[in-house]
Parts: sequence; structure tokens; C-alpha cells
Amino acid sequence: MKKKVLALAFLAALLVVAVVPAFAAGPNFSPAIYADDQAWGTKGNADLPAPTANNRQSYDGLFKFIGGVEGQLPVGEAAPGNPAYNGGRWIEYNVTWVGTPELVTSYAQLQALEAAGAVTISETGNYFQCPLLPVK
Repeated sequence: MKKKVLALAFLAALLVVAVVPAFAAGPNFSPAIYADDQAWGTKGNADLPAPTANNRQSYDGLFKFIGGVEGQLPVGEAAPGNPAYNGGRWIEYNVTWVGTPELVTSYAQLQALEAAGAVTISETGNYFQCPLLPVK
């Protein structure tokens, strides 16, 4: 009986050691990403495999700016409440300014800048899970 209790205690300790690091970073309720003209916080980050032709639509674009204006955060293609939001599964892109940088807070604004030739966008090859949270 004593061995069984010790074994259970050991297994419980292993579970704590395995689970606690996953929550160590914790949620970030500070502005971290713009999406749909709103600043969002985020929670964690887990790498995902590259999307296939069959599931690419289940990822949203997350656009990181190279240079630009002060206060620029990455811009997400969609956010919670938007029917197109995929729960924080991201394909990462770099955005490089060709024209005069300005603050970008939505994917629609970014698309207009790309159509005008003010930015170039390139996929980085990074795919990850990072859900958006309200800023508090």
C-alpha cells in the first residue's frame, strides 16, 4: 500500500513538472497584435506543421512589419468575432515598406497598401498556434 501511495505521489509530481511549464508564460493581456482595427493580447505559442493544400484555409495570415512606425504591432487577418477567424492558427508573413510607413491596424488596410505598391509581403515559413485575447 505504501509503495502504491509513493508511486502515485511520484506520478503526480511528474504531471506537475510536465504541465507547469506550459502555463509558465501565461496569457498576455497587453496589446500584442492588431486585427480588425483592434489591439489584442495573446496566449502562448505552439509550432504547427506547414499547412497542406487541403487545410491552408484553416490558418489566418499574421503579418510582421520590417521597419515602419513606432507602435506598429503585427497585424492578423481576422480576430475573434469575425467569422473568418480560425482560432489563432497563423501563417507568418513579413511586410516590407516600399512607400512611406504608416500605422496599420487591419488586414483590409494592409491589402489596400499592397495593391497600391506601398508594401511587399512574403511568407516566412513559420506556422503556429497563438489565440487572441481581449486587452485588459
